[in-house]
Order: sequence, then structure tokens, then C-alpha cells
Amino acid sequence: MASEPLLIVRGALRRFGDRTALAGADLTARKGEVLVLLGPNGAGKTTLLRALAGRVRLDAGQIRIGGGAPDEPGVRRRVGFVPQSIALWGRLPVRTNLEILGRLAGLPRHEVAAAVTDALEWSGLADRAGEPVESLSGGMQRRINIAAGTLHRPDLLLLDEPTVGLDPVARQAVHRVLEGLRDRGMSLILTTHDLVEAEALADRVAVLAGGVVRAADTIPILVGRLFGSDQEVLLMLASEPAPALRDFLRTTLFSPTNEPRLWVGRLRGGLERLPELRSQLIEAGADIDELRVRQPGLHGVFVELTGTVPNA
Repeated sequence: MASEPLLIVRGALRRFGDRTALAGADLTARKGEVLVLLGPNGAGKTTLLRALAGRVRLDAGQIRIGGGAPDEPGVRRRVGFVPQSIALWGRLPVRTNLEILGRLAGLPRHEVAAAVTDALEWSGLADRAGEPVESLSGGMQRRINIAAGTLHRPDLLLLDEPTVGLDPVARQAVHRVLEGLRDRGMSLILTTHDLVEAEALADRVAVLAGGVVRAADTIPILVGRLFGSDQEVLLMLASEPAPALRDFLRTTLFSPTNEPRLWVGRLRGGLERLPELRSQLIEAGADIDELRVRQPGLHGVFVELTGTVPNA
């Protein structure tokens, strides 16, 4: 994807009191791509997203969208924002919600009806247009929330956790909506804690930690850059490790997960090194329940760049 950047962020800095949410973040996004922002809680993802939407002012640094700043009227019309919370009136019909939000987005009155009809069609909810929002499922409400952010036909759509709380079927329906928007030429930047979702949707991923972007590229390029010929090792212990064993695992390039007995590491030098690693672990007191190798992927990239294990 060699198209020119639609978005350029340089040195984005934002503090909230004593807390630094963004510590000099750099980022670019191209026309017609899906860019997924990943990172642990507190990494700066939502703050960056809100800064791109013009809802948070930077203390330093620069954001340019199509050459202009987010707070410029012409730029605001090129950007759509979909918050994590459902920003709809529950008792009003779906169509009425979208008509009101279309006017609030600055659409001329004579364009609202056509924009709403189009949004209802591509979101797959035309047959529910007359029903109150509160009567719809969570997945349908998410799709209406997304439709509301696109009524003014933005070039760039920003979405904060667009599938949070949804079951797999509803999540897939939202994915189809997002893929359809990309197919229309819209650029999407979204946050998620779900690495499977990121792999399914992303043209590129950007991994944040400590308020900066540690790396941004396609998943295969990031895996190759960080792991080379190394492979990922999954270690399941028979019981939770003692402090001395935990220290040893960390020095042997293992990282803990949300399951105290499961550790993720990397195997350098090929599969022939696996017996040697097993011997080292046993000598250190590890009661091994399972030790297996897999090709590294986005999970390994996340752990390598952030020093933490994803919480989803």
C-alpha cells in the first residue's frame, strides 16, 4: 500500500495532571486502509484517537489530516468519530436518531434523508428503521452507532472499541460493516484489545506503550522484524511457579500471561534447541505440564513491544 498518508502525527504529547497519556507519539495512516491501534491499558490509544478527532488538545506536537489540523472546520467534516459508548437516544426510532445526528454533523437538510437511507442499507438495518433503538440487540446498536459516525461521509473514521461486549455473531456483523466502509474507500483507525479481531481487520497495526508508538506496520513485517527465524514457545507448568522460578523464566525470555501457570517465550536457533531449553527449565525447578512451539504472530509482537500480555 504505497498511497500518500491521509494522517500524519508527529511528537504528540498530552498530559493530564501528573499523568502523561501521550509522550511524543508518531503515526501515519494511508487512504483506504484499516489501521488498528493496540496496546495495554493506559498506553494512550483512546487519548490519541480523541486527539485525532479534535476532542483532546495536544500539549505539544502536531496532527495533520489531509494537510489540516483536527480543529479546522474543513478537517472536522472529513473525520467521523464513533465512541465506545452507544451515543444514541434509546426511545427514539433508529431513523429519527440518524436524522438528528445527520443534522448535528452538519449535513444540509436536503441531504439528510438520502444519507440516512444509505446508512440504513449498508448497515443492514433498513428493516428496523422504525423501531426504537432500545429494542435492538447490542450488535445492532453498535452498527447504528457506526452509521451515525459516517452520515457526513468522512474520509477518516475513528472507532474506539467498536465491538466491545458483543458475542461472536454480532462481532462478525460489525466486521462486515467495517470492511464494507473500507471497500468504499474510507480510512479506518480503531482501537481494540482483541488480537484476533486485529488480525481479521487490520491492513496495518500500530502498537502503543507508554504513550508512544513502538512500531507500526503489517503483521508479517512486524513478526519478521522482531522474531526473524525464532519461534514462540508456550510453557504450561503443573503449578504456579515460585518466585525464584519466575525470575529464571524472565531471564530466559519468558513472559507471564493472565493464567499464572502459562508462560510465553521465544526459542532461538530452531527446534533443535528445544531439548536444551527443556533441560534448563527442569534444572531450574520447573514442573512442566506442556512445552510446545508455534510460529510467532501478533500475540508475540504485542508481548515483545509492550512487555505485557494482552488481556483479551
